Amino acid sequence: MQITFQGAAGVVTGSMHILESAGKRILLDCGMFQGRRKEAEQRNRDFPFPASSIDAVVLSHAHIDHSGRLPLLVKQGFRGPIYATPATVELCAAMLRDTGHILQSDAEFVNRKHPKDAPVQPLYTVEDAAETMAYFRPVAYRTPTAIEGGLTMTSYDAGHILGSSSIVLTDGTTRLAFSGDVGRRGLPIIRDPEDLPPVDFLIMESTYGGRTHPAPPEALGQLEAVVKRTAARGGRVIVPAFAVGRTQQLVLMLHQLMNENRLPAIPIFVDSPLAIDVTAVFRNHPECFDDEINKYLQGGQDPFGFKRLTYVREAAASKQLNDRKDPFVIISASGMCEAGRILHHLRNGIGDAKNTVLLTGYQAENTLGRKLADGMKSVRIFGIPETVECEIQMLDALSGHADGEELLAWMQPMLPSLKRVFLVHGEPEQAAAMAKAIDEKFHIPAAPVAPGQSFRL
Repeated sequence: MQITFQGAAGVVTGSMHILESAGKRILLDCGMFQGRRKEAEQRNRDFPFPASSIDAVVLSHAHIDHSGRLPLLVKQGFRGPIYATPATVELCAAMLRDTGHILQSDAEFVNRKHPKDAPVQPLYTVEDAAETMAYFRPVAYRTPTAIEGGLTMTSYDAGHILGSSSIVLTDGTTRLAFSGDVGRRGLPIIRDPEDLPPVDFLIMESTYGGRTHPAPPEALGQLEAVVKRTAARGGRVIVPAFAVGRTQQLVLMLHQLMNENRLPAIPIFVDSPLAIDVTAVFRNHPECFDDEINKYLQGGQDPFGFKRLTYVREAAASKQLNDRKDPFVIISASGMCEAGRILHHLRNGIGDAKNTVLLTGYQAENTLGRKLADGMKSVRIFGIPETVECEIQMLDALSGHADGEELLAWMQPMLPSLKRVFLVHGEPEQAAAMAKAIDEKFHIPAAPVAPGQSFRL
């Protein structure tokens, strides 16, 4: 086997690696780059290989930085199977369609604004996304499956989002593990990350390789404090949240706080058609739930619905939210503030000191979310400068990525035969910290990889 790293190498987004075996080429993930608009656009349009040269895709999970370029791969000639868990397949049906819609809408907007320029073509369309779904092949957890290149793949629950997996691939002699994104123990809704068996080589994410998260239970108290403080001054809590996983976690936590009478009686809105569709997918996959969610279900409660919660699908209803004068909480995509309805809510809310923007997940370099997290007082939204007057808070305890210590603990079962670790999906500082920790604790060679680097296993 030979592995070549093509995405999420030296950066967090754009997960994509080529595994070659017995003359076949298998793509591990096919994700979008996110960051500076022009740079991301260029990187996303150009594959460093012919799409038709790929024989199969093994997909770790549905987040767009792991799955978002699959329709472009199909559009450019890929015709092989895409292996993923059943929940990931169903999530991708909603998320890739939504991404195609956003790409089309953005292109139409640019073409209207610049009618004399050469027309901008979307990366792919809703129709391209729909065509892509025909190539998905569902693979259950812990079920060895023969795939191309004489390989057998086995998926294990990564505990990151619904349906997320860490994958072991073997040709019968060499065993390679691909972490995907590793979750954390104790997070609500989904099960904790599973142990993997001993392997020879490991491709591992390093998003928070040099950091330590607060314990997940701390998030509930932090959320309570932010909502109470903001409501007391008559403001709104604006929450950019990923439609998959983070939105459902927040809804469950708000449900719990409301049940315990720990919040003021203010309305809560989930303003994201994609999040509504994704929440329906969650309800379809109770096999992925942890004991906490099952207690709600056994008690006859909908964990993702309660009296003060309203899901907003129509654009007109979304716009009306910005005219409200009373305190409320609004959860809307995207989680890094790069697209979608959250931009409208931020444009209407960040200039008011009564309001709070609550960031609840990783913010990639050069995204609007990262600029807010870094304390910038002037940001551009829809190309227009906006002054940041509102309170900005981070809810790090909800991170869906394992931190450095949690990744070291997750590695333990693989150690008996582990020869080398390739670090991906991390900014240079975090990946370097992870490599140092692995070397010091386990004395196993570990290093961040660079785009285009190849290794024979």
